[in-house]
Amino acid sequence: MNDQVPFSFRGRNPDVLTCIANLSNDEVFTPPELASRMLDTLTDAWAANHNGANLWADSSVTFLDPCTKSGVFLREIASRLTKGLAEEIPNLEKRVDHILTKQVFGIGITQLTALLARRSLYCSKYAKSKHSIVRSFKGDDGNIWFERTDHTWVEGKCKYCGASQKTLDRDESLETHAYALIHTDDIKAQVAKIFGGKMQFDVVIGNPPYQLDDGGYGTSAAPIYQHFVEQAKALEPKYLSMIIPARWFAGGKGLDEFREAMLSDNRIRSIDDYLSASDVFPGVGLKGGVCFFLWDRENPGACRVATHFKDWPVSTSTRALLEEGADIFIRFNEGLSILKKVIETEGGQVQSVSLPEDKRFDQLVSSRKPFGLDTVFKGKATKRAGDVLIYQNGGTGYVSRSSLSTGTHLIDVWKIYIGRAAPGTGNKDTYPHKILSTPFIGEPGTISSETYLCIGPFDSKNHAESALSYLSCRLTRLLILLHKPSQDATRKVYTFVPSQDWTKSWTDEDLYAKYGISAEEIEFIEKVVRPMDLSGASDDDE
Repeated sequence: MNDQVPFSFRGRNPDVLTCIANLSNDEVFTPPELASRMLDTLTDAWAANHNGANLWADSSVTFLDPCTKSGVFLREIASRLTKGLAEEIPNLEKRVDHILTKQVFGIGITQLTALLARRSLYCSKYAKSKHSIVRSFKGDDGNIWFERTDHTWVEGKCKYCGASQKTLDRDESLETHAYALIHTDDIKAQVAKIFGGKMQFDVVIGNPPYQLDDGGYGTSAAPIYQHFVEQAKALEPKYLSMIIPARWFAGGKGLDEFREAMLSDNRIRSIDDYLSASDVFPGVGLKGGVCFFLWDRENPGACRVATHFKDWPVSTSTRALLEEGADIFIRFNEGLSILKKVIETEGGQVQSVSLPEDKRFDQLVSSRKPFGLDTVFKGKATKRAGDVLIYQNGGTGYVSRSSLSTGTHLIDVWKIYIGRAAPGTGNKDTYPHKILSTPFIGEPGTISSETYLCIGPFDSKNHAESALSYLSCRLTRLLILLHKPSQDATRKVYTFVPSQDWTKSWTDEDLYAKYGISAEEIEFIEKVVRPMDLSGASDDDE
């Protein structure tokens, strides 16, 4: 290496790591700009906790990316250290050698990504080749480790990640997707084995695989990113930062325990929340957005929450992650202040976001399968004596009343039907949007399949129409959004919605006046929630 030749880990234009297509939505490559933002957050936290010291001028700090794909985090870290350590280690070759052999480590998630990461970091897929910028490695892996790991099958499922044995018990020539970090009961021992000796990392940072597509695709695939976060915490670094889907805010699909652990952990000191994943991962379909967090082992406290969406001003607030009376993370800073006004007006307890039991709208909302019939159920095309009308996926049909054993108290009353899944444009997050599918009145003598939830019963058609007008209000749907992390609109998303007097037609003006919503809050609501046409004409126009 020649000191007269400027050294750079990003010496190409354009940056090659901005040009790589994602292999899948499971394993999303991190854009360099996003990695840089995460490292900026880390830089600020380090300085705040170390009397203004520069993290990148410390030759003793160690870094681990335990889910290395393109190697972008390791490359950006090495680039910053190369500049920051120039005074302590003036010789460029010695400086780079020290950084890459003593400070920067990675665990590849596949053989291909390990090779790619080595190429990004060492300028060669083999760490000790003649093309490598490091001269003192003894093996071709350098500090970026990968070995094929096998799943541990128990009754057809992996005991660590839940993968299907039928799908991923594969030939040795194929990837198992049994990621080393999460396939062990003793992560510290695993890391010591990988890197040869006891390792204590100061910083763990990365972008883990989000889900395991082993036959359950899209939103039905099981999440696994929470396992990476849990194992990274178990390594007890000083700082941990990862970018993950934001769906954990409200739990569900195996995430409830993870959500509870995260929201009760006051070492999470910042969350940058991106309402649309495409704002950071262009072209990636990931409903519900993404976030990156910073966990600070030695400095617990309140969390800085920053909300990002396209060209909107960034909303930032320092607050508790878990509000009293809530079991989810309330995503919008502005939404939290609105919710507190609603709760206070309805007689809720001070400092709590829980509605009194007798004021909760969710008591009117059915669970899934309100009449015991799943989504694929199809009624008969023609009506016979004793049949009731069923609203089903794709239209209507008829079913024998005598065949029903669930929800029978709702058959002969007025009610409202509303889609269990909200409409949208594929996997994109757009604002303003409707939050809910368009509800409609259900007459006595009707039922529905699982495609719809049933809201009721109501004493009369007028009462049902009053509730229908209430659901069309933007404020009502904002309160639903605060508990709704994905397209699913189950009973639980109505937790923050108060019940009302069903003898009048409701408008947003009525609700704004009742709850004392300010002009700035109204502006926020109307920026997030679009008007609803109860004719249903705009359902597919999100």
